[in-house]
Amino acid sequence: MSRISAYIIAWNEVAKIRAAINSVLWADEIILADSFSTDGTAEIAAELGARVVQIEFKGFGDLRNQAMAACRHNWIFSLDADERCTPEARDEILAAIALPNPADAYYVPRRNFFMGRWIKHSGFWPDYRQPQLFRKGALRFRNDPVHEEYEIVSAKPVGYLQQPIWQFPYKNLEEVARKANRYSSLGAEKLSQRRRRAGMFTALSRGLWSFFHMYILKKGILDGWPGFVIAVGNFEGTWYKYAKLHELNANWQAPKSLPLLRQEPKREILLSTE
Repeated sequence: MSRISAYIIAWNEVAKIRAAINSVLWADEIILADSFSTDGTAEIAAELGARVVQIEFKGFGDLRNQAMAACRHNWIFSLDADERCTPEARDEILAAIALPNPADAYYVPRRNFFMGRWIKHSGFWPDYRQPQLFRKGALRFRNDPVHEEYEIVSAKPVGYLQQPIWQFPYKNLEEVARKANRYSSLGAEKLSQRRRRAGMFTALSRGLWSFFHMYILKKGILDGWPGFVIAVGNFEGTWYKYAKLHELNANWQAPKSLPLLRQEPKREILLSTE
């Protein structure tokens, strides 16, 4: 019988980690790849039976590679803390790895829930992001800070599962802004590593294009207010990514200032004109 490891990457996800782990209790082992959370995430994971592996965060690519290396079984299912496996996806995953000649890697569709509704457009459905079910050794990531690129190490065609998992990409509007800020910083670092350059006009034009692409071309307008908020968040993240890249390239320095000590006022001699 094929055995499967499920790994979850997390950092300070105390509000999400219990539900994520509960959705993969069917796996033969659960790995929490934690980056030294301080809010109790690791303790909850251990309580639920997960094996906690602490990994210093050096980017999502390195984090995923180390998480996969920690898995003990031949099949791996990848889950983020804001994702949930569904019963239908579980059954399809177990059926796939039991096939006589399965693919070595499978994409898994994701249904995204935000602002009280399922997102059907905006590029969020079916949202095949990266293979999330694969044989150990069949997938490896570049050491990218964010939006990590990957390589499928197999001569077999990649497979596509039909049953979706769930994702809750943003808990609230505050998290939209927080993720835009964090990922734009990591994205700027990634572009800087590739010796890319950008000015403020590039930042603005890229941001506007990202909004138009998601809201109009990807039909986010049909998702109502959630679609608009997602497109605005995408504009903000893209704008700041290139603006922060410009900041890194410019390396602005504040003017130097010398220590300023208190001095006694100069005494002036008043001459009488009488």
